[in-house]
Amino acid sequence: MKKGNNWDDHYTKRAKEENWLARSVYKLEEIDRKHRLIKNGARVMDLGCYPGSWSQYVLEKVGKNGEVIGLDIEIPQKISAPNFRFIRGNALNIDMEALFQEAGEIDLLLSDMAPNTTGNNITDCARSLELAGRALDIAVRLLRKEHDFLCKVFEGEDFKYFKERVSEYFGQVRLIRPLAVRKRSREIYLLGIKRL
Repeated sequence: MKKGNNWDDHYTKRAKEENWLARSVYKLEEIDRKHRLIKNGARVMDLGCYPGSWSQYVLEKVGKNGEVIGLDIEIPQKISAPNFRFIRGNALNIDMEALFQEAGEIDLLLSDMAPNTTGNNITDCARSLELAGRALDIAVRLLRKEHDFLCKVFEGEDFKYFKERVSEYFGQVRLIRPLAVRKRSREIYLLGIKRL
C-alpha cells in the first residue's frame, strides 16, 4: 500500500470511528481551534455542505441557540437537527436576493465547495476560483460587519488576484493549509477576518 493511502486512511478511519460524515471535518476543526471562528449562538452558512460533516461540527459548536444553513446541489440526508436548515441550489447561479430573503444576515460563511476535478491543473484551479469568487459574493451580501469568511480554493496562477479581492472586504486575510489536506492537493483555505 502506498504511503499516501495510509495517511488518507488515518483520517477516513478516524472520521468513521468518531461518527463524522466525512474526513474533511478535521480541516474545519483545526482551523476553528486555532482561529475560534464558530461561536455559541451564531448563525452560520455552510456552502457546499454535502455530505454534512462541516454542518455536523458547526451544529455542535453553535448549540441550540445557533443555526446552520446549508446550501448544496445534493441533500445531506444524515443531518437532522431542529436548527439546521437546508437550501437546495447551485451557488454559482442561485439568485442572491432570494438567498438573502431566505437566509437573512449571518455571522460566519464557510465554503468547502470544490469543482468536479478533471486532472488538468489549469482547468481545476480556474473552476475552484470561480466557486471561491461566488462564495465571496455571497459572503459580501449576507455577512454582518466584523464577521468572518472561510473558503477553500485551489492554488493556481490567478489565486493572488482572488486573495487581493478578499482583502478589499476583510480587515485581515490568512492562508491556512490544515494537516488533513491530502499531500498532493493544491487545496488551501483562505480566511477573511472581520468583514469591513
